[in-house]
Amino acid sequence: MSIPVVTVGQSREDLVGGLERLHGPVTVVRRCAELAELLAACQSGLARAAVVAEGSEGLTASLVDRLGAVGVAIIALTDSPEEAARLRGIGVASALTGVESAVLSERIAEAVAQLTGGGPRGAHRSSPADTGAALHPVPAEAQSFPEEPGPGRVIAVWGPAGAPGRTLVAANIAGELAAEGKSVVLVDADSYGASIAAVLGLMDESAGLAQACRLADQGLLDEEALKRVATPVATKLGSFRVLTGITRADRWTELRASALALVLERAKHIAEVVVVDTGFCLEADEELSFDTMAPRRNAATLRSLELADTVYAVGAADPVGVPRLVRGLAELETAVPQAAPIVVMNKVRASSVGRAPERQLQDAWERFGPASELKAFLPEDSAAADAALLGGSLLLEAAPDSPLRRAIAQLVCAPAQQKSKTSVFSSTAARKLKD
Repeated sequence: MSIPVVTVGQSREDLVGGLERLHGPVTVVRRCAELAELLAACQSGLARAAVVAEGSEGLTASLVDRLGAVGVAIIALTDSPEEAARLRGIGVASALTGVESAVLSERIAEAVAQLTGGGPRGAHRSSPADTGAALHPVPAEAQSFPEEPGPGRVIAVWGPAGAPGRTLVAANIAGELAAEGKSVVLVDADSYGASIAAVLGLMDESAGLAQACRLADQGLLDEEALKRVATPVATKLGSFRVLTGITRADRWTELRASALALVLERAKHIAEVVVVDTGFCLEADEELSFDTMAPRRNAATLRSLELADTVYAVGAADPVGVPRLVRGLAELETAVPQAAPIVVMNKVRASSVGRAPERQLQDAWERFGPASELKAFLPEDSAAADAALLGGSLLLEAAPDSPLRRAIAQLVCAPAQQKSKTSVFSSTAARKLKD
């Protein structure tokens, strides 16, 4: 199998010539002066591997993803242990600048084999969130291994268009889990209308998630850096960290899927639970673009849902919200088949559904709804929600005894007690909740 390779930087003649003199599978087809030229050459289908002999500091996670999308593996040459560690963080193999040609040829073959699915650890495949595959070539040093996944779990809160209450639910889930003593990071990944900061009364204009994504893209996001950009929020019953969302809708390009995946993975190392407030749109917008390498506005939502261990699908309990949720769940199943969402009906009230609203919704769902079971009901409690919003606080502080607060706490803190036909309004369910 022939492996065409492009190089970048003022590569030594003995390096390029050594690869050619091996008469093996690796062949240097072009020498580029800079990374932009290398990227153009790779996107034209000229190569299957790239050797970055100089300028490795210009490599980012997004660039690695773009090269991985066109099937190009990367090997970077550096003598700096710090730079080698940074490169490993963004999925790039490294080797010393004085590496023997035969060894470098083997590294290139290993990286290509892994990217195409033939490596020992298997390839990371592309997903609807982004056209790039997460490239993790075999490290150049035998004693270096990829970082183990974080022990934490990811909870994504999603819902269709129409303000079904995603942000309120996500913020209060984080608060309730923190009140139970768990370490929590709340992430605002809504690329259309980020509002976690406003809900929590944070005067933040720095967009913590954008900062974290920028550091992750550069391979500089370690645990301490993540803690610095995450805003601490303290409540009467516990505290958690928040990565605030973008401050303007036109900043969505800062939430690249590859960088966000690294942020969530890093967050799992500092928190037991990572709660993500996602956007509503699941459209695979790359299908609408002529430039398949362009950033995707919905990539943040789709990647969050793909990486989530638990997905809560929140819909509004009214004649408009229910059909939207039904259609949205069908789109979710197509976009992220592995999601298996827990369906939550929010803003449940008799005035919009009729008497015994939970029974009415449950019966209608069983007759006309999708295969996903309707798992929980959150009652309409405008007074409590307004009090919390006015005070920039959570329900556990503004209205600790409200039915809405108890229902959210029961949803995430006592899942064994949550029955599809058990009313969240009932005093029996409320007594089961441990404040």
